[in-house]
Amino acid sequence: MSVTLPGENVQAQHKNLKLGPGLLQLPNPLGPSTIITTRAGILEHSANGSKWWVESNSRRYVPAAQESVVGIIAGKAGEGWRVDIGAAHSASLDALAFEGATKRNRPNLKVNSLVYARVSLAHKDMEPELECFDAQTRKAEGFGELKGGFMLRCSLGMCRLLLDPKHFLLPLLGSMFPLEAAVGMNGRVWVSTKEVRHTIVASRCIEAVDPDGGGMTESDVKAFIKTLDL
Repeated sequence: MSVTLPGENVQAQHKNLKLGPGLLQLPNPLGPSTIITTRAGILEHSANGSKWWVESNSRRYVPAAQESVVGIIAGKAGEGWRVDIGAAHSASLDALAFEGATKRNRPNLKVNSLVYARVSLAHKDMEPELECFDAQTRKAEGFGELKGGFMLRCSLGMCRLLLDPKHFLLPLLGSMFPLEAAVGMNGRVWVSTKEVRHTIVASRCIEAVDPDGGGMTESDVKAFIKTLDL
């Protein structure tokens, strides 16, 4: 783990190398390609060295392939939709990019509907493309339209924390009341509960734990929840 600045070279090598946010691979016709950083932050990699990325807390989302996002349908576009994912440009979502979708059987998404999708294409010179199924199984696996519930915005760092299976917050909330959640890497979290007050509690706790907000610890959150009307 090391602090890095934009434009620095990264010595990342692995037979199944995957680059995440903050890294860019530059082809070299005369030899091995070069990997550079595109933003300031902390250089991180998986335990086996196959995945590399730059950890930074930002509100501006830069799409990266294979990342999950919560998108807002912005309008119809041909056989699909334009989707707001909080990036510099809208993403495209094809009507057939859903489990079991055919030309006769396709979703009917309205403007302002929410979708949980996966970034299938992300390139600096092209608009992002989305899919609402798992690339390997071709099954929905939780992707698709998000009906009901409530969407809140938080920092990108908070989203990464919530996606960590070891993080305390979502399991803690789920032990107190029925909770469904879809966490996007783009600074958006969708939560759904059976009661409005529980949705409010979940939202307030996420905002309180956010490093850009209160930065509460687990003990702080437990004490905070005791003050709320559950």
